[in-house]
Amino acid sequence: MSFNIFHYFQPKNKVFFTLFEKATANLIEISNALVEMVNTPSADRKKELIREIERLEHVGDSLTHETFKELSANFITPFDREDIHALISSLDDIADFVHGASKRMELYKVEKITPSMQKLAELIQIASNELHGAVKELRNMRDVTKIREACVRVNSIENHADDLFDLAIADLFENEKDAIELIKNKEVLQALETATDKCEDATNVIQSIIIKHA
Repeated sequence: MSFNIFHYFQPKNKVFFTLFEKATANLIEISNALVEMVNTPSADRKKELIREIERLEHVGDSLTHETFKELSANFITPFDREDIHALISSLDDIADFVHGASKRMELYKVEKITPSMQKLAELIQIASNELHGAVKELRNMRDVTKIREACVRVNSIENHADDLFDLAIADLFENEKDAIELIKNKEVLQALETATDKCEDATNVIQSIIIKHA
């Protein structure tokens, strides 16, 4: 009977997969709150959702810190330590920029939410769901094609967001005569678009993982 010593040292601890899944599930919640926030006509509800986004961003921070703690405590990890660090960091960045966008809307008193802001929020929501599906498949690596397809869809979403952002900024410079309003809107749009960039960063890490381990 053959004995594979490498199999013997494979990690039995699934904590990292659980933390990744919790982080992407949290992204779904925060993006859902963002979409509702940019679409609600109620000022009071908008404030509630901004507070909820802030709370969920803190949840993401806690999951990131817990992952770093586990990374320092575990000698054997499911995949490369730098990939674990990069993946949880990119997921945390998405939450940070969603929170940053909502915070700017509040601090700058952005009263008119533009269709471009609403669409970017929807793209973040779709990408978050795709990331959650891809991350869940990392646990067993049984359907690498499914992971790759999710990553491709996120990349397409990010490309769409880039185009949408460029058109929105061009429209701002052409039609917004109030310089202060232009700056406010540009800051919000930039934060939302950067959140989609971070979604793509997460898929780049995921694809690196499956190339190494599939």
